[in-house]
This record gives sequence, C-alpha cells and structure tokens, in this order.
Amino acid sequence: MPEIGATLREARMHAHIDVSEIEAKTKIRAKYLRALENEEWGLLPGPTFVKSFLRTYAQALDLDAKGLVEEYRLHHEGPSESPLEPIVATPHRASRQRSPGPTRPRPRRVGPNGPREGSSRGYAIAVGVIGAAIVLLVVLLVAGSGGSSPSGGAASSGAGAHARSARPGGSRAPGRRSGAGARPTTDVVALSLKASALVYVCLIGDGGRVLIPGTELQPGESTATFHARRFVMTLGNSAVTMDIDGRLREVPPSSQAIGYALTKARGRQPLAPGELPTCQ
Repeated sequence: MPEIGATLREARMHAHIDVSEIEAKTKIRAKYLRALENEEWGLLPGPTFVKSFLRTYAQALDLDAKGLVEEYRLHHEGPSESPLEPIVATPHRASRQRSPGPTRPRPRRVGPNGPREGSSRGYAIAVGVIGAAIVLLVVLLVAGSGGSSPSGGAASSGAGAHARSARPGGSRAPGRRSGAGARPTTDVVALSLKASALVYVCLIGDGGRVLIPGTELQPGESTATFHARRFVMTLGNSAVTMDIDGRLREVPPSSQAIGYALTKARGRQPLAPGELPTCQ
C-alpha cells in the first residue's frame, strides 16, 4: 500500500485540486494539509488531530478514510496514544432476586367480623401518636403558664432573641434546610454547540465527565444542551457556534486547534496549547 502522504498528494493532483481549495472545503489550515502529505506528524497538534484531519482530508478526495486512519494507527501511533474504552457500570440487579419461596400472610382476626392484625396495629400506632401529641401540648401549656410568673422577663428576652434570629441576617429557622441539603444552581452554565462545517469536538464537564468524546460534528449538526459549573473543550477548527445560556457566541478564526474553559463567573476563557483536553 502506498504511503499515506503520497496517497493524499497523488489523489489531489490527479483531481487537479489546489491545497487552498481543500483548505476552504475542510476548514483545515493549508500548513496542516501539507504536513499530512509530507507525513510530518510532529507539525500537527497531536495524534487525535492527525486522525481527525486525515479522515476529513480523505473524505474530501473521495478516498478510503477509514483505511488511511487505520494505516496511521498501525505504523505511526504509539500504544499509549490509543483511546481508552469507557467503563460501563453494570445495573444493580438485586431487585430481581427473589426469596427462596413465597410466604403466605397469616391474618389474625380478633373476632368473627373483627379487623386483621395489620389494620389493628396501624390503629394502635395512630392512637399512640395522638396521645403523644396531647401530652406534648399539655407540657407546652404548663411551660407557658410558668413563663408568665415573675421570671417572665427572662422568657420575654429569650422570645425576643428568637424573633431576632428569625429576621433576615440572623440564624436560619429550624425548619429550613441548610448546608448539604441545598444545592445552589446559580453558577450552572447551559451549553450547546452547532457546526457550520465538519469539526472535531472534545467536551468535558464537571468532575472530568466526558460529554462529547472527541467526535466530528457534521455541517449543520447540533448537540444536546449540557449543564455544568465548568466546561473545558477542544475544537479542531472555528466552524462552531456556541449557545451559552441562550446567547449565541461565534468562535474566532484560528490557525490551530482551539481550547476554552467556560464558567458562569469568568465566561469563556481561552486555553493554552498545552492545556487542551483530548478526551483520550
């Protein structure tokens, strides 16, 4: 099989197509196209982008894109650069397990027309709860009458302190959840992407969770809307429109792969070349 670069170059020249025409069609910079034809892999951003650019270039020339990518993986990609398989959690099946044998309920009747054991037990519990509530009410009434005695000044000051704690700025009311129970959502960002041309996308959300695993979006293709407090992403080119909290943002033209970090507080921040995620 001819070399990868020679295959690309011969197909382009046989079709009488200039590098600039391929650049306009694929949105891949001309210097990267020439690096592919010359097999100068070190001039490209990394193995992930090599495979993405190679696949796009081959499709533009009606070549066997899958075969060229496999040829690159076989002869030029190191073992450590191969993508890792995702770990899929096995659904918990404990709910499907059954007991060794069926157990038949054994009702117990109080009389010929009396209630069963389950209903009588529920009735006893209800009576107990009502009785406990009555006892608690009596205790509160007794405590309240004691607070009207000469020591009522201390009780009033305590009541005043309780009222102050219920005002805004004071301590929270006893019935209000705090801390771990409440989850603030004001810093969550809603993000979706739409491609105007073929583009490589790697998108990672909170906790390193991979949302778009280094795939190519077709022209006109839109992603789902993702929610996270912080996104990091790598884009193979600038043919992407971002919908951030309902506002459309274009990606500035770039001669190389583009990376961003996105948060509610700081907005969209560019990443240095060495900080771009690869979803590998």
